[in-house]
Amino acid sequence: MHAQLSGLRRGKDALDQLSRPGPLTALRGDLGMVGIPGVLFAPEEGLGLPAVAFAHDWLQPADRYADLLRHLATWGIVAAAPGSHRGALPSHAGLAADLRTTLDVCAGVRLGDGRISVDARRTAFAGHGIGGGVAILAAAGHSRVRAVVSIAAAQTRPSALDAARTVTVPTLHIAAGNDTVSPARGHAEPVAMAAGGPVVLRTLKKATHTGFLDGIHWSDLLLAGSPDAKTRRLTRGLVTAFLLRELCDETGDPLDEVVDGKVAGTEVVARG
Repeated sequence: MHAQLSGLRRGKDALDQLSRPGPLTALRGDLGMVGIPGVLFAPEEGLGLPAVAFAHDWLQPADRYADLLRHLATWGIVAAAPGSHRGALPSHAGLAADLRTTLDVCAGVRLGDGRISVDARRTAFAGHGIGGGVAILAAAGHSRVRAVVSIAAAQTRPSALDAARTVTVPTLHIAAGNDTVSPARGHAEPVAMAAGGPVVLRTLKKATHTGFLDGIHWSDLLLAGSPDAKTRRLTRGLVTAFLLRELCDETGDPLDEVVDGKVAGTEVVARG
């Protein structure tokens, strides 16, 4: 069990701890050095670290997810987000390919002047909105990934629903109860039900589609809702718990309780 969580007996206490920055200092980098626009966050040093590649929603810059990515880095997880395919008619397959490339680059090169490396066997895909669907597409075409996270997932072309049937690794779907952009019943729920492996679908009852974002962007005029600190805080805790469990083998209470059990303000819609 992670040192910051040792001694905690309740899931509520663990979630509160995991929603706060971890014990490590996060460094920021630029994916442009490998030919893909985007951002990367990593701990100051560490070898054989877990990593997650994160896909953005429609029109969104990667910086709007810096809060979550930086947070994961403070808990020892390298987190990178490509910023490609941000046009009005993006290629979902193209973004999925860039997501796979991003993860492969993180696992294939030393970062931070050689002080940081990623274990290719401890990797995950994640994303928000269409990025959530893209994360599933990417996982369907990647042999080593160990987990997937979708946040307010939207359908994609190729179909994330079809891809989900071939993804056998554990998946966490976080849906927004007040999402009018990609309502859970028409998007996240069918994808979760089609999962080919262990799955948890959890709805944040008061969240909106854009509540997971940070900062201000012109696209806010086109999308319902607004960035929300409480939504981001709860999401940080849930995603961190899931990735620590699946990528770092930190199983057992209270971590399992955070991932699978009751969490105030949320509802587990599906578990299997």
